[in-house]
Amino acid sequence: MLVTILFYAFGLALLAAALGVITLRNPVHSALCLVVTFFTAAAIWLLVQAEFLAIVLVLVYVGAVMVLFLFVVMMLDIDIEALRSGFTRHVWLGIATAAVLALEIVGVVVARGLGSHLEMKTGMAPVAADASNATELGTALYTKYFYPFELAAVLLLVAIIAAIVLTMQHRRGLKVQDVNAQVATRSQDRVRVLQMPVEKRE
Repeated sequence: MLVTILFYAFGLALLAAALGVITLRNPVHSALCLVVTFFTAAAIWLLVQAEFLAIVLVLVYVGAVMVLFLFVVMMLDIDIEALRSGFTRHVWLGIATAAVLALEIVGVVVARGLGSHLEMKTGMAPVAADASNATELGTALYTKYFYPFELAAVLLLVAIIAAIVLTMQHRRGLKVQDVNAQVATRSQDRVRVLQMPVEKRE
């Protein structure tokens, strides 16, 4: 009974924080709401005895990814007014994407419920005391889901390269480092000896 109450409480908090991410106008407030979303999701993972996933969610996403998001939002020169001006033009795309995702989720739940007689009212099966979530997760990732795991790694690599390319764009007034010019420089270009006449003090 207590687990069910906690699940619904964390679920409502998760939905409220997720709505705050997409509705708040201040990007910093949206990022903070995303932190709350990750924490509540980690709490739900703890309820289903997936401690490893909960710790990874907090350490990786809250401790690293969200800090990176805040640095990007607060340090880059982002024109918030320009972003807000074109927001209404893409509302239809967001609604269509949300509808497709909702249909996919409902389809998966219905398919699993009809095919394997999934019972949603009962809790999860208890696991042994010496069971390791990290071992089971690693075994599944590197055996059954090895190719999707490697594909996700390649996609993340492409995203990192794209982010670097976008941040290295030449903007007006931006000072960039010219590595080729630094490597090709000579000592004659760096140091210049001047001979000045000696002045006698009276």
